[in-house]
Amino acid sequence: MASGAPETRRRHASPPPAQCTAFRLVAVGAGLALGMNLLLPAASARPLAEPSPSAKDVERSERQVRERAAEVGRTKAKLAQADGELDRLAIAAASAVERYNGEQLKLRRAQRAYTDTQGRLSEAHRRVEISRAELASFAAQVYRDNTGYDPLSSAVAGEGGPQGFMDRAGMVKMLAERRAAMVQRVEAAKTVADVFRRQAKMTLNEQSAAARRADAAKRTAREAVETQQASVQRLQDEKRRLESHLGKAEAHAAKVKRARERASQKATEHKARSAFASSGASTGRPEAALTTSAARGAIAVRAALKWLGTQYSWGGGDESGPTYGVEQGAEIRGFDCSGLAMYAWSKAGVRLDHWTGTQWTSGPHIPVNELRPGDLVFFATDKTNPDTIHHVGIYVSDGQMVEAPYTGARVRIATIHRGDLIGATRPAG
Repeated sequence: MASGAPETRRRHASPPPAQCTAFRLVAVGAGLALGMNLLLPAASARPLAEPSPSAKDVERSERQVRERAAEVGRTKAKLAQADGELDRLAIAAASAVERYNGEQLKLRRAQRAYTDTQGRLSEAHRRVEISRAELASFAAQVYRDNTGYDPLSSAVAGEGGPQGFMDRAGMVKMLAERRAAMVQRVEAAKTVADVFRRQAKMTLNEQSAAARRADAAKRTAREAVETQQASVQRLQDEKRRLESHLGKAEAHAAKVKRARERASQKATEHKARSAFASSGASTGRPEAALTTSAARGAIAVRAALKWLGTQYSWGGGDESGPTYGVEQGAEIRGFDCSGLAMYAWSKAGVRLDHWTGTQWTSGPHIPVNELRPGDLVFFATDKTNPDTIHHVGIYVSDGQMVEAPYTGARVRIATIHRGDLIGATRPAG
């Protein structure tokens, strides 16, 4: 028994080689499996595929796109309506500016008339004083020389006798009548000058009031335009927001459209320049050629085209070029519409006022189908009433004009074919 126990322990402690090998293989396999489980994520941690959208999901998505598209469409309609309102207010502002320009012109004329009348009045007063001094001097001379009417008792005894008296009496009468006539003329001139002075003062007061009214109307229009511009900006911001929801393609299309509009404006300018050049009117001419209205018109067009891209400035522009304007144009060096026309035609030797009112009457009216470069084309709120003219452009060629359009814009080429075209004038010089 003693000898059998150790043998049994040795048998349990040392399994046969085949068993050991099998055990080690099982252990290694288990370890490898455990390691792979640690290195790889569990298959049950995520689904094998995304669930397919249901028909309701698709319908909901398409409905949202349609709703957003409709919302963008409504916003664009609002924007178009706002743009139309902005155009209306821009016309109202331009009308106010031109009323202001007209009232300023009338005011300057009234001031000149008042100054001239005051000058005439001063001259009349000076002549009255001179005449009075002459009369006083004459009276003193008569008194010293005793050449007045002597008593009858001394008429015969005086120097020269009765004939000498008659000679002296005739001389005194002649001088008295002469002095009286002079005084009457001076008094009449004084009366007339007083009437002129009162009239000039009344005119000055009225034109000052008119200028204030026009200025007030201009401020009102300016405030309305500012309000409208803010409204348009708000709508544009909203439209961009909606377009961003609709997708990048819509935003890209809008960007492409804006770029196309800019390119179209440049192409229009190039086309107008080319048409003007091909018309032969742009050819340089000697100074003597200024006697022809066609040559003067061509010079006016060239002068205006030189300032394409210049900012619009209310009240801006004179015969020397762009200037600082008034109100919103006070810090902008540029032109308004009548200022550009005034400048362009001054280069052709024709003086125009800075006002569409007198520019309209500066020469014969020309039918639209007979326009030639340089003719002034006018636009009015009431095409039957020239008093409502609010804008002027300078005809270039091929239905195009160069214009200073409105606040916020720049001198540009634009079509003359608008609903408010009232007619055209060819400045006569």
